[in-house]
Amino acid sequence: MDTSIADVNSEWPANNDVGCPPSNKSVACPLPSEHAGVAPMGSASTLGRHLARRLVEVGVGDVFSVPGDFNLTLLDHLLAEPGLNLVGCCNELNAGYAADGYARSRGVGACVVTFTVGGLSVINAIAGAYSENLPVICIVGGPNSNDYGTNRILHHTIGVPDFSQEYRCFQTVTCAQVIVNHLEDAQELIDYAISTALMESKPVYISISCNLAGVQHPTFSRQPVPYSLSPRLSNLKSLEAAVEITAEFLNAAVKPVLVGGPKLRVAKAKSAFVELADASGYPVAVMPAAKGQVPETHPHFIGTYWGAVSTAFCAEIVESADAYLFAGPIFNDYSSVGYSLLLKKEKAIIVQPNRVTVANGPTFGCVLMKDFLEALAKKVKHNPTSLENYRRIFVPEGVPLKSAPNEPLRVNVLFKHIQGMLTDDTAVIAETGDSWFNCQKLKLPEKCGYEFQMQYGSIGWSVGATLGYAQATPEKRLISCIGDGSFQVTAQDVSTMIRNGQNPIIFLINNGGYTIEVEIHDGPYNVIKNWNYTGLVDALHNGEGKCWTTKVKTEEEAVEAIKTALGPKKDCLCFIEIIVHKDDTSKELLEWGSRVSAANSRPPNPQ
Repeated sequence: MDTSIADVNSEWPANNDVGCPPSNKSVACPLPSEHAGVAPMGSASTLGRHLARRLVEVGVGDVFSVPGDFNLTLLDHLLAEPGLNLVGCCNELNAGYAADGYARSRGVGACVVTFTVGGLSVINAIAGAYSENLPVICIVGGPNSNDYGTNRILHHTIGVPDFSQEYRCFQTVTCAQVIVNHLEDAQELIDYAISTALMESKPVYISISCNLAGVQHPTFSRQPVPYSLSPRLSNLKSLEAAVEITAEFLNAAVKPVLVGGPKLRVAKAKSAFVELADASGYPVAVMPAAKGQVPETHPHFIGTYWGAVSTAFCAEIVESADAYLFAGPIFNDYSSVGYSLLLKKEKAIIVQPNRVTVANGPTFGCVLMKDFLEALAKKVKHNPTSLENYRRIFVPEGVPLKSAPNEPLRVNVLFKHIQGMLTDDTAVIAETGDSWFNCQKLKLPEKCGYEFQMQYGSIGWSVGATLGYAQATPEKRLISCIGDGSFQVTAQDVSTMIRNGQNPIIFLINNGGYTIEVEIHDGPYNVIKNWNYTGLVDALHNGEGKCWTTKVKTEEEAVEAIKTALGPKKDCLCFIEIIVHKDDTSKELLEWGSRVSAANSRPPNPQ
C-alpha cells in the first residue's frame, strides 16, 4: 500500500507575491504493508486523532473549545474520538477557566482555541492555572505549515509576518510550548508537552498547524503505545537526612503544630499529611488556599490559619507554637494578610513538593513531600500538648442574630443556610471577593469539594470553573457563590451549563459593586451598573434545557428558594439572586482589606 503525503518541509517558492500560495511538493512515502503486521491507516491514523487518543489516555473526557478557522479540522478529529466530548464555550476566557475547573476535579484539563485571537484571549485563564499548579493542556489551531517562513501576513495576527507572538506570550505562563508544523516529529512533541504538563502540574501550549490535523502518517497508529510516565523518586540519602533532622527538631518541641498548604494537591500528599497528623497528635490547620485539601472532620482539625482573619483560636495556637511544620505553603501578600503573620523562621519547617527546609538550618533537595511526610510519621513522638491547649481555650462560635419577619437578608444569615446544604455529594466554588471569607467559614463534610483561586484572584473565574468542575464531576451538586461584579465579567457561559444539562446552584450576591476592592481602596469605579440578573439568565435559558431563577430579599425567601433548589428543581440549574446591602460584608474582609491596603500603600524606600 503506497500513498502520498504532503511534504511540510518542502522548499519555499522563489518569490513571495501577495496572494500567491507557496508551492507544495509531494513525495511518495511508502508505508508498511498490511502483510507486515501493521494495520492500514484510516481516519483514526491522523494527527488529530492521535492527539485525541492521548487526551483520553491521560484522563481528559471533555475538551472546552471555541471554534475558529484555524482549528476547525482539528475539532472534527477530536469529535470523532470515542470517549472525548467537545464542550463549546461562549468565549476563550471561559473555556480556559472551565479547563481549570475540570483539572481541579480530574487532575488534568484541556481547551482548544484558534490562533492568536483565541490564544491571547485564553491566556489569562492559563496564567491562573499556572499559578494554581494545574495541568491544563491549551491547544491552538495554528497557521498552515506552508506559511511558516514565507514572510506572509496572516489574518488573526497583529499584521506582521512573524507568527511567534502568541508562542512568546505563552512561554511565561506554561511549562512547555510546542509548535507542530511537521508530521515527522508531531507525535514526539505532543507526548513531550502532555507528559511535561503532568509531571510539572502546570499548563502547556500545543499549536497544531491547521492543514496537518487531518493528515495520516505512519507514526499515528490506531493503537499507539500506551501512555505512561516514569515516577519521580526521592534521593534516599537526602530523604533519610531530612526525616532525621526534622524528627529531632519536632520531638524536642513542646507545642508543635501542623499547617497544610495549597501545594498538598500538586504533591499528591494529602493522605500522607493526614497520616502524619494521626501519628503525631498535633493540631492541624490549613492555609486559606488549602481549604478542602485536608478533611475538616479530622479530630485534630482546628480551622484556617490566615493571620488576623483566622478561624477563632486557630492563629493563637499556631503562632504560640514553638515548632510549626508547613506542608506546601504559599506565603504571598493575600495569604499573609499584608505580610502580617506572626511567624518566626527559626521555628518553621517548610516542606515543598520536592524539598525540605528546617528552620534556619539546612535545605534538603530531591525529597518528595509524600515520601517525606510518610517517613516522618514513623519517627515523630505523639505529642497532643497544643491540641489539648486548643480544646481548653476553644469557645463555640456564635450564630447570627435572628432576623425579624421580612427583614432584609444579611449575608451571614444566608451562609448559615448554605452551611445546611453541604453534604458529601456537594462541592463549593468560591469567587474572588467576600465569598472567599464567607465560604472559608463553612464546615465541609468529609467528601465535600471546595475550590477557589486565591493566588491569581481573577474575578469572573468561578463561572467557567463551575462549568468545568460540574462537567468533570456530574455526581456532585455544585454550590457556587459569586459576586455581582465578578459575574458581569464571564456571565455568558451560564448558557453552556444549561446546554450541557448541568445543575449547579448559583448564589449571585448582589451588593452593587466590587466589595473587596471597596475595602482595599474605595472610589466611584467600584460601583457597577445593576443588572436584572435573573432576567439575564432567563434570556440565556430561552426555554431550552432546565433552568430556574429567583430573586431573594429576605431570610424567608432564602429558605424557600433553597428548599426548591434541593427539591422539585434538583435537576435544574438554579440561579438565586441574593439582594443585600452594599455595606454588608464579613468582618474578616474588613480586617483583611485594611491590612492589604496598608501593604499596597507603603511609601517607596529612600533612594
